[in-house]
Amino acid sequence: MRIFLLTLALLAGCSGGGGGGSSQPPPPTLLPGQVSSTSPWNASCGNPAGAGTLYLNAEVEPHVEVDPRDPNHLVGAWQQDRWNNGSARGIVTAASFDGGATWTIGQPAFSVCAGGPDQRGTDPWVAITRDGTVLVIALTTTGGTFEVGSTHAVHVARSTDGGRTWLPPVTVLRETTPFFSDKETMTADSQDARFVYAVWDRLSEGHGALTMFARSTDGGVTWEPARSIRGFGTDGQSIGNLIRVLPDGTLVNVYMFLRGEEDSATEARVEVIRSTDKGATWSPAIVVSDFRGLGAHAPNGTAVRDGSIIPQMAVAPNGNLYVVWQDSRFTGVRDAIAFSRSTDGGLTWSTPARVNSNPQVTAFTPQVHVRADGVIGVTFYDFRSETGTGTNTDYWLARSADGGNSWSETRVAATFTLANAPLVSGAYFLGDYMGLTSAGTAFLPFYARTTGASVTDIFLTRIDSALSAQKSAATPDPDLATGRAAALANAAAARRARLR
Repeated sequence: MRIFLLTLALLAGCSGGGGGGSSQPPPPTLLPGQVSSTSPWNASCGNPAGAGTLYLNAEVEPHVEVDPRDPNHLVGAWQQDRWNNGSARGIVTAASFDGGATWTIGQPAFSVCAGGPDQRGTDPWVAITRDGTVLVIALTTTGGTFEVGSTHAVHVARSTDGGRTWLPPVTVLRETTPFFSDKETMTADSQDARFVYAVWDRLSEGHGALTMFARSTDGGVTWEPARSIRGFGTDGQSIGNLIRVLPDGTLVNVYMFLRGEEDSATEARVEVIRSTDKGATWSPAIVVSDFRGLGAHAPNGTAVRDGSIIPQMAVAPNGNLYVVWQDSRFTGVRDAIAFSRSTDGGLTWSTPARVNSNPQVTAFTPQVHVRADGVIGVTFYDFRSETGTGTNTDYWLARSADGGNSWSETRVAATFTLANAPLVSGAYFLGDYMGLTSAGTAFLPFYARTTGASVTDIFLTRIDSALSAQKSAATPDPDLATGRAAALANAAAARRARLR
């Protein structure tokens, strides 16, 4: 059975969180691989009147890391109890010391339900340093985006016992209108345990945006002041910033660049910038590819709040970089999973090719990771099990042992009903990203799926088997003007939807 522990900080952070009685309900029955369970907070915690629709027991947007010193030590995090109009009641973490067989659940003090200062939490991301220190970063908010009197903050919590308990979070940045920060990630330097890097996009209402960067040189204990490392003028922005560290110590930050006002986006592309001095200075932008994502819709016509404008990147032991994102260039009518590689540290990139085997259905929300033996893994959702106009959804792992030239697919999760997911801005929502890591020759997808009406849970599946017969990756199609126009319009719409 799995272990579910609540820290004293959690119990103190939400008045009445234990229901006022001394007895506890029996542990819930979990499905195979299920990590999350019912909400640790009562229905009134962080739930002011008129705040929107709360999806109690909806766990979404997970991330996971494995301890570089111990492949059996895993730490994940996710949004707990998602709101329809932005963010969740808080962030929950899970630590395993037996390869995912059992889990210890905890809550860093980000939101009021866990004893923190703000009403809501979102965008959790985990990092583990070379010496085993565990860190989790999150964005917290009180009030609406750009609403007078609202505040938002980027916090990092630190654990010295492997993720069982959490020290009080450190505030990396706190601001109010007219600014808003979004989609932060954090990366522990694989070459030096002292260095940890955080990066995100910062919007200024009506005045463009910046890519922001903060650095810790003491393993996350303290953080240097956040600063801009990339500007975009008055009508551009980045989103989905993520740093990877090359074997020589070079930092490479990937992001989606968007230019245009609301529905009149004129440019959208995947870019990277590089730093050879631990983030002190950064190169000009390098283009990975133009972006032609359309965004996913379920077969019943309902939109999916997916990861269409959130590129993902992984670094191989030999220094190769691999980027994946949603893109319609292969058909012009629906998104597939695009893949590009760099063999020179991010200076040049290959022509995008398709990863998913079935171009007749939409594929969405990819994640990428490289095992220690160089095998690449890419996870994604698609609708190939839906034969009518419903929402049957599958989760897949594609693997490549030849640098992304060919791929083999394995089903990760049993088919589930996406219509049971929470509705965010009228779209089905499981998260803008999922988690994927590895231990030895096993890939470890860490993902969300529905388990009941308006209920989602987080699962971990271990996939450790030989590659099956490979399929040929698709060659890229020529430019499709109609797909590009739709991609630009969708990029602007997705940008607005993320802020709700």
